[in-house]
Amino acid sequence: MDRIRSTITYLILTIFGLTMIIPFIWMISTALMTQSEFNKQETLFIPKEEYYVWNNEGVKERILLVMEEGDTSVIHLLDEELNIKEEYKKVPSAQIELVRKKPSLHFSNFVKAFKKVPFGLYFYNTIYVSFLSLIGVLFTGLLAAYAFSRMEFRGRDFFFYLFLSMMMVPQPIYMISSYILLDKLNWLDTYNALIIPWTANIFTIFLFRQHFKALPKELFDAAAIDGCSVFGMLWRIVIPLSKPIIATASVFSLISSWNSFMWPLVMINRPELRVLQVGLSYFNQEASTQTTLLMAASTFSIIPILILFFFAQKQIIASYAKTGLKD
Repeated sequence: MDRIRSTITYLILTIFGLTMIIPFIWMISTALMTQSEFNKQETLFIPKEEYYVWNNEGVKERILLVMEEGDTSVIHLLDEELNIKEEYKKVPSAQIELVRKKPSLHFSNFVKAFKKVPFGLYFYNTIYVSFLSLIGVLFTGLLAAYAFSRMEFRGRDFFFYLFLSMMMVPQPIYMISSYILLDKLNWLDTYNALIIPWTANIFTIFLFRQHFKALPKELFDAAAIDGCSVFGMLWRIVIPLSKPIIATASVFSLISSWNSFMWPLVMINRPELRVLQVGLSYFNQEASTQTTLLMAASTFSIIPILILFFFAQKQIIASYAKTGLKD
């Protein structure tokens, strides 16, 4: 019975796993196609390329086959950049060859997409904003969570649950008031608008608090007897025992900053301050008919986050194993 239950569980997990990973595989496959391959819609996951060449006395030239008229074919001659250089040329059909390449991997799409708009600048802005926001999130999160979990003061639980209730407020509700506030502070179109409002994260505070409350009280009693200060306990006891949960919070913060779209779109108008997701949106408008380039740009914008997750997944699992997430 247990074996059947395990088999069914793994089968369901496999189905859902494939459901989530298939769109990602399609994105990478499309990024490696030419636009003509994608337009034909002959394959979804394995890029393949078919084209005609004209064997002109041993010299093979790339062509577009227009039509066949018996033993004669009408073709367009193409140059090295696949632009038409001679139209409606009649040649013997016997000199026309069909070339099939399978798989056809066009990594040049990534280079073309990266050069089409200043993605280098977008990556720099995103990394800069993400890491400064992360420093602020860890600083405020550690201090606030330590106060809510280990310090006694009037209204502690009330303020904590008030903070938690703010997690239920969707971003569009406070977007206009935030815009007005940042305008009063003259922070619009500056890095301050992208960084400072996100240097505190309620979910991070909640995550840290739950972990800190699970630490043995005897450690803090022993430290107090030895004369350790409040901040000394935080620095010497809490932080060294919280490395997995800090790694988890860091990954969540970086992913949130990396994927941020609505906030920077509203608060920033200067092109030189655009972050990656906003830049990707503008690239979508400029290259709306070039699906392969769009998929290439989407791929290299996602890859850094995937690499980050794979490196930190052990820490994330360890944090959930050690943290009960219970009050």
